[in-house]
Amino acid sequence: MSTQPCAIVGIGQTNHKTRRWDVSLGGLVREAATRALEDAQMTWADIDAVVLGKAPDLFEGVMKPELYLTDALGAAGKPMFRVHTAGSVGGTTGIVASHLVEAGIHRRVLAVAYQKQSEGNAQFALGSGRGASLGAGGAFAPYMRSYIQGTGAPADIGPMVAVKDRLNALKNPYAHLKLADITVEKVKDSPMMWEPIRYLESCPSSDGACAVVFTDEAGGRAAEADGRPPAWVLASAVRSEPASFPGRDPVWSAGAADCAADVYRGAGVTRPREQIDCAELYVPFSWYEPMWLEAHHLAERGEGWKMIERGETDLDGAFPVNMSGGVLSSNPIGASGLLRFAEAALQVRGTAGEHQVDGAKVALAQAYGASAQYFSMWIVGSSLDPFG
Repeated sequence: MSTQPCAIVGIGQTNHKTRRWDVSLGGLVREAATRALEDAQMTWADIDAVVLGKAPDLFEGVMKPELYLTDALGAAGKPMFRVHTAGSVGGTTGIVASHLVEAGIHRRVLAVAYQKQSEGNAQFALGSGRGASLGAGGAFAPYMRSYIQGTGAPADIGPMVAVKDRLNALKNPYAHLKLADITVEKVKDSPMMWEPIRYLESCPSSDGACAVVFTDEAGGRAAEADGRPPAWVLASAVRSEPASFPGRDPVWSAGAADCAADVYRGAGVTRPREQIDCAELYVPFSWYEPMWLEAHHLAERGEGWKMIERGETDLDGAFPVNMSGGVLSSNPIGASGLLRFAEAALQVRGTAGEHQVDGAKVALAQAYGASAQYFSMWIVGSSLDPFG
């Protein structure tokens, strides 16, 4: 089925902090949405539909927040769609919104994702309300240990990722963690949380929101003519797989690999490392960076950690990853995926500020969730035919 081109013309996000007690849930999402509308030079009246995403309702204890937030997001009398795919929900929210434009259902769609972790208890929610749980780190630690053992990666690789992302965050005015004095030695000296992950290799708990305005080709061209470069959605993909089944490899997930293959095929990418300029990957724990580089065909199996060791994923490296500081620096769970997608769009629009990759024309974004079993990805470009 043929689809219409979809352009991103507005991006907004909040300042991400441990506690945003200065605003309600409605105020938090409205802050991001207002910034996105201002960037798009639109008003609430211009939006045809709203897509909302967040982590499970138990995280804050507010059930069906899409109903409560209708007025705050200017959605009274308009279609409003709720998305939930665990930690990948932010990415999926952006994809659903883009599909509404690509399918010709709506011309202008606002996607919003958020989390206010300070008003809930993530550990309690991850345990389905039955008390304490292993937490995400406890669930993923065996996968990371398996990767290290299987590839022979040196112990410094995880700390190197943590240092890189936190230094990148210093260039992002919205980032939560600002650790100017971070070093590999400090990371290695921080407390062990879930072996092999130490405290400074883990994501924070953040309050924050992100919003993106999507429009059709005519809207994208109008913005372009007005000197406001759009980001074009070249392709998107989602995949999921059961958390456990015989023969499942959670280190090199079939779902992750299939999702990457699908999004590359849709965008016409045959040589990812050569054709893609940078990537925003969902890395809540440092060792997931080399794991995703391999699972998404950006490095051969067992070679992802070598890219990091050589400095290739640094902001000024051959293939920058998580230029914004990533999930390791800001983690409003429901919004973390959309932040990855939005930051990729900022890169190809040339509006990422101090963490801009020079000459970025094509960017990849990825999010994952649950037991590393839900995946969403997209590729955005500065034009509809960046490889032509």
